[in-house]
Amino acid sequence: MGSEWREVTIEEVATIKHGFAFKGEYFTDVPQPSVLLTPGNFAIGGGFQTGKPKYYCGPIPIDYVLAEGDLVVTMTDLSKASDTLGYAARVPKTTETTYLHNQRTGLVQVKDSQVIRAEWLHYLMRTQPYRSWVIGSASGTTVKHTSPSRIGAYTFKLPPIAEQLSAAQTLDAIESRIDLLRQTNATLEAIAQALFKSWFVDFDPVHAKAESRTPEAMDAATAALFPSMFEESEPRLIPKGWEQSSLGEMCTLRGGFIQTGPFGSQLHASDYEPIGIPVVMPQDLSGRRVLEDKIARVLSSDADRLSRHKLKNGDIVFSRRGDVGRHAIVSEREIGWLCGTGCLLVRPGNSESISTFVSAALARPEALEWLVRHAVGATMPNLNTKILSQLPMVAPPAELITEFERIVSPLERRVTANHAQADSLSGLRDTLLPRLISGKLRLPEATEAAEAALA
Repeated sequence: MGSEWREVTIEEVATIKHGFAFKGEYFTDVPQPSVLLTPGNFAIGGGFQTGKPKYYCGPIPIDYVLAEGDLVVTMTDLSKASDTLGYAARVPKTTETTYLHNQRTGLVQVKDSQVIRAEWLHYLMRTQPYRSWVIGSASGTTVKHTSPSRIGAYTFKLPPIAEQLSAAQTLDAIESRIDLLRQTNATLEAIAQALFKSWFVDFDPVHAKAESRTPEAMDAATAALFPSMFEESEPRLIPKGWEQSSLGEMCTLRGGFIQTGPFGSQLHASDYEPIGIPVVMPQDLSGRRVLEDKIARVLSSDADRLSRHKLKNGDIVFSRRGDVGRHAIVSEREIGWLCGTGCLLVRPGNSESISTFVSAALARPEALEWLVRHAVGATMPNLNTKILSQLPMVAPPAELITEFERIVSPLERRVTANHAQADSLSGLRDTLLPRLISGKLRLPEATEAAEAALA
């Protein structure tokens, strides 16, 4: 680290402004141009995430309208592990949404851009030493809080402006690629959902044929797979020859693996010969993908009973508590991993041949509403295999599911590949971040690593 790096506190170079207490009477679920910034907009590890919008339709103080690129920080965290407390993010560019500076979040404003740049400060406020300071000085037991003064007291080494900009640009390039991959995945998944809705929810091709019209954007061979009339069924009309079914009739369901022996540091090599097998838990499920593996230490004597919990290609891992609609399709990476505690294993009847169809059905809003209604537990919704197996499904002929899989499976494979690349880039960013911010890594080396990953 060069002699030009000097020690300062955050409060010496920036101010942190409290958010405004917008009145709850103006909160709404109806989409609005104005959206309140909440702790839910901060990703674990820092950075902005869209989350579930909290719309606002009341009067807006002009001083609390956020602009693209504004640096914000979360000062309250409801999670047990304080997953996002103190992390920073930048307000993204939007065309139809205006974010409002809400309470429990802070607006970080640099005092002199010739001394420190907000782009660099953003990444400083995502490092582990900074996070340790925030968590260590936080107040509250169930709900953790920090404050502008506590954040402002954090001490760090400040590099020259040129080095700040170079470090931020390197990390920004990685973040931009990650964002692009996620946006691409959102588009691909929307396409798959739109097709599923058209074919298996709205029955558009059947309606078209019933009215002697040619189904839109469909070749003759595919159109021939759909009937031209409906028949009575409960709770509504369905295409002739189709069946009302349930998830349990189309798939095999079982509970997750429960560890009976000791974990990790409790396991002594002198007593056991452990094997390490990744265990998928509810927190690993996001966007129909497994985010990361959690390595659990399981006893070698348990190996025989683990087979029924080992994942196969095309399996679906389902969260059984909390966010009960969350699930993920098992990819090649997760084959042989375990379906863990807090999850349910859904194995389509023909394995991977109908997994995309089943996953798309589970992602429908109607499916989530049904699961929430039928979940048990007052404090936290819970599912079990019996409840999940009763989830209503429409079962079209096998050849139509095969055609849907033929069209959508390539999209799913691309989503999986994009997800893996985003994971890899996230790992690179997390490796470079602390070393760049501390000056332990030379910028040319970091730039070379980033360019190679982005090529």
